[in-house]
Amino acid sequence: MPDTAHGLRHVEHVMGTVFSFDIRDQPTPAIRRALAEAVHHLHQVDGVFPTYRPDSHISRLERGEIHLADCPPEVHEVLSLCAQAAHASDGWFSITPAGTLDPSGLVKGWATETASQLLYDAGAHHTCVNGGGDLQLRGQAGPGTAWRIGIAHPLRPGELATLITAGHDLAVATSGTAERGHHIIDPHTGKPADTFASLTLVGPRLTLTDTYATAAFARGSGARDWVESLDGYEALAVLPDGQEWRTPGFSHYGS
Repeated sequence: MPDTAHGLRHVEHVMGTVFSFDIRDQPTPAIRRALAEAVHHLHQVDGVFPTYRPDSHISRLERGEIHLADCPPEVHEVLSLCAQAAHASDGWFSITPAGTLDPSGLVKGWATETASQLLYDAGAHHTCVNGGGDLQLRGQAGPGTAWRIGIAHPLRPGELATLITAGHDLAVATSGTAERGHHIIDPHTGKPADTFASLTLVGPRLTLTDTYATAAFARGSGARDWVESLDGYEALAVLPDGQEWRTPGFSHYGS
């Protein structure tokens, strides 16, 4: 966990991806402890929720080997948040997208936001926690300096679709096909959603921003109207033919 001129940075390989912590506050002992706790939290999550691990609580719960009461409390928390997201998205976010229990569409954003909150509670108020490309930003990158986040273009390797600027707390989540192909399932048809090449959503907190990005991607042609109906969220969508659309307020964040 090396110090830098700006604070403290750390990279952790966990949950099948890379998490990075960029802390711009002076690294006090409390902040160092919180960073270690945040990393420990991510590894705990990695043992509880992976659907590809037969010994995880989620896999055992799906097979009926254990009940919800036998699971750690975070399983109940995540399943409750999934139910709220499903309701808010009219079912376009689903905990059973392919017919089996799979809260993965919420877990990474929730884990990232929780890690960010642990840092904040310890006094780190200017941080960027990046969970595999989905980010929870807090405060500023420096005195009077906004965070600047490049969003990769899904169709043009090496180019940016937009540059997001944030001088306050903001969450950024992108759902797309560039890294994992067509992996987001339309819960109403059971088939991969293919309306977008990528969809980037910004909002206040990452748990819902991430789930809403997944829901909007799955929703397809109705996504723009739905995002515009949400309070505090804006979107940029890139279509497979290279065309794009942005919700009216996205210009406050993206270039």
